[in-house]
Amino acid sequence: MPIRCEIVSQDRLVYEGEADIVLVPGVRGEMGILPNHAPLLSTLSLGILKVRYQNEERVFTVTGGVIEVQPDLVTILADAAESVEEINVMRAEEARKRAEEYLKAGPPKESDAYTAMEAALRRSTLRLEAVKRYRTKRPGAMVDTSSKETD
Repeated sequence: MPIRCEIVSQDRLVYEGEADIVLVPGVRGEMGILPNHAPLLSTLSLGILKVRYQNEERVFTVTGGVIEVQPDLVTILADAAESVEEINVMRAEEARKRAEEYLKAGPPKESDAYTAMEAALRRSTLRLEAVKRYRTKRPGAMVDTSSKETD
């Protein structure tokens, strides 16, 4: 019997469905959640989240948040989350370049702006690496430029 999985970001329901296993980036390493898992509440780190069900795998990026596990339900409340298939590559590249240029300019490392740009660089790098590694390679596939992602 599968476990129910819900992935919610601050602005939308990202995924809802059944899973045989949910792999999440915990702050102390990757965690695998199976049906009938003991109740658990934990924080997530920036990374890749995978939902596997009946020999299919859905891959998402998450930028932190919390996970609550019940024997029949996994709820992920992510700071930000998106399916690898919906990542806008052009926007992620632009965000990465902006962050790199800002950090090269040498702002004070203790400033809030510096910290925000470091976080933006980590997010955009995660998105681009996830696309390179996990996006379905279909002949003639087009990059979606209408995605509403945050930089």
